[in-house]
Amino acid sequence: MKVLFIGGTGIISSACSKLAVQRGIDLYLLNRGQSIRPLVDGAAVLRGDIRDPQSARAALGKLTFDAVVNFVAFVPEHIESDLELLRGRTGQYVFISSASAYQTPPAAQPVVESTPLNNPFWQYSRNKIACEERLLRAYREEKFPVTIVRPSHTYDATLLPMEGGYTVVDRMLRGKQVIVHGDGTSLWTLTHNSDFAKGFLGLLGNAHAIGDTYHITSDEWLSWNQIFELVARAAGAQARIVHVPSDLIAAYDPDWGDGLLGDKSHSMLFDNSKIKRLVPDFICTTPFSRGVEEIIAWYNADPARRNVNETFNKVCDRVISAYKSAWPIT
Repeated sequence: MKVLFIGGTGIISSACSKLAVQRGIDLYLLNRGQSIRPLVDGAAVLRGDIRDPQSARAALGKLTFDAVVNFVAFVPEHIESDLELLRGRTGQYVFISSASAYQTPPAAQPVVESTPLNNPFWQYSRNKIACEERLLRAYREEKFPVTIVRPSHTYDATLLPMEGGYTVVDRMLRGKQVIVHGDGTSLWTLTHNSDFAKGFLGLLGNAHAIGDTYHITSDEWLSWNQIFELVARAAGAQARIVHVPSDLIAAYDPDWGDGLLGDKSHSMLFDNSKIKRLVPDFICTTPFSRGVEEIIAWYNADPARRNVNETFNKVCDRVISAYKSAWPIT
C-alpha cells in the first residue's frame, strides 16, 4: 500500500509510522519537521504545512495514495481544506477523532461506537464532533471514502497521564501532596501507542472500514488512585494523595477543570469488539505498570526533560489549601 500520514511524529502517529514501515507499507509523511520525535527511517518525507494549502499542494505534487491519515485535524475548517486537497487523490481518508466526543458522562458502560456523541463540557470534543459530522456528510453526498478513528488516552514514553506532567512526579519525590480529582475511584483507560498502532494499521486499505467508525483502546481499566500509585512506584516515590472535587479544581484552573469535567472525572470504559472483529490480530500487550516504567526512564535519561512548572505548583498548593480550609486533612 501507498499511504500518506499528515503528521507522523506525534504520540500516536509515531508508533503508527514505525509499524507501517515494518509491515512494508510505502509510507509518506507530510511534515513540517518540528517534532521532538525523529522521523521514522524508511518513510518518504514531504516537507509541507497542511495549514497552508499552497504549501501542501506543492509538497504532494501529483501523488495519489491508497490511504491518507490526518493526525492533526481539529476543527471543521481543517476538514474543508482536506476535502479540497484530497478529493480524487486517495482511496481512503482516515480522520483521527477522539473518544472524548462520546456522551459525557456516558449513560451506559462500556462505551461502544454507537454511543451518542455529546460533550457539553469541552470545546475540543465538540470540535471533533463537528469534524465527524462534516466528513459523514461528505461520505453520504459524494462518497468521500472516510474512516473515523476515536482514540482514548493514548501515551508514549514522553507523556505522563495527569495534568502537570513531570511536576507531579517532582512533588512526589519531594514528599509534597498531589491532587487526584474526586475520590480517585473513577475508572480510566490508558493505551500504549504501540498497542494502538496494531489495531489502526489493520484499518488502512480495508474496504470494510469505509464509511464507518472505530475506537481503539486497551482493555485495561485503572482507577486514578491506581494510576498515581503506579507513577509513584515507578519513580521510587510515595503518592501523598489529596482528593479534591473537580469543580473546586476548575474554579482555580479553568483549563485543568475543562479536561476533568469534560473527560477525566468520568469513568470511561470501552468495548473493543468492533475493531477486533475487523482486525483479529489486535491485542494490547503493554499494561500501564510497564508503560509507566518507560515514561520514568525517559525522564531520567535527560535532566533537561524534567521540567517543573512552578505556576502549576502554586495552583496545586492553592487548591490544597482551599480544600483543607473547608475540610481539614493531614
